[in-house]
Amino acid sequence: MGKFNRVLNPGLAILIPILDKIQYVQSLKETAVEVPSQSAITADNVTLEMDGVLYIKVIDPYKASYGVEDAEYAISQLAQTTMRSEIGQLTLDHCLRERQSLNNNITAVLNEAAKDWGIECLRYEIRDIHPPANVLEAMHRQVSAERSKRAEILDSEGHRQSAINIAEGAKESQILASEAEKQEQINNAAGEAEAILLRAKANAEGIRQIAKAIRETPGGRDAVALQVAEKYVDAFGKLAKESNTIVVPAGLNDMGSWMATGLSIYDKLASTTNSKRIEEVAEEAAKK
Repeated sequence: MGKFNRVLNPGLAILIPILDKIQYVQSLKETAVEVPSQSAITADNVTLEMDGVLYIKVIDPYKASYGVEDAEYAISQLAQTTMRSEIGQLTLDHCLRERQSLNNNITAVLNEAAKDWGIECLRYEIRDIHPPANVLEAMHRQVSAERSKRAEILDSEGHRQSAINIAEGAKESQILASEAEKQEQINNAAGEAEAILLRAKANAEGIRQIAKAIRETPGGRDAVALQVAEKYVDAFGKLAKESNTIVVPAGLNDMGSWMATGLSIYDKLASTTNSKRIEEVAEEAAKK
């Protein structure tokens, strides 16, 4: 008779003719409602064309029937206005980057308003975002510039690393070369020291043998005197080979006096230094 009586649950129901009439039939299944494309202006004054899909479910058939004239139309309009409001608080970059957060905010606002209509908004999905052509072209240029920038940075990093590797290689090469030169000098010094030591030992041994021969061999002193005289005469023979100006002693034509001078030198040395001292000197040289 035009007055609400009860909600019929699924299954068998008994109605009285003329008195009872089914006025509204509500589906309790989840329903997808398409939100038409609309314009929205972002916080940085960019106009976007956006559309979406709203997923709703009737949870109270009475409120869905008598709380609002057309629940789907009402929730669709509310979704559009809410989306414009949320878009107006974000910049273009945030709209593109935080789409999921935008969907969650719109869903929360719709549930707050639709609870009196017996409808629950399960989720809202932004389907397409269409920036203006000039903005889209600028975005493409920005992406291209960003990729070029990254490519140049990577290329410069490659050159930098290459230069560092070359410098490190040169450094290691110089270090190894200096180490090799150092080791070579050490080896040469050790070899030279060993050679000097061997020569000193040989000279000492020679001096020792000479002293022993002079001391123990009969006629050794006379042989040494003769050798000293020969060396003395040979030295005078080489005076004019080194320079054109020479100083010669008096009595150059007296060969006997030469020989006597050489022998006197030996006799003087022999008188001040005996053969035992010569042997001691040779032993000290051998120790050094």
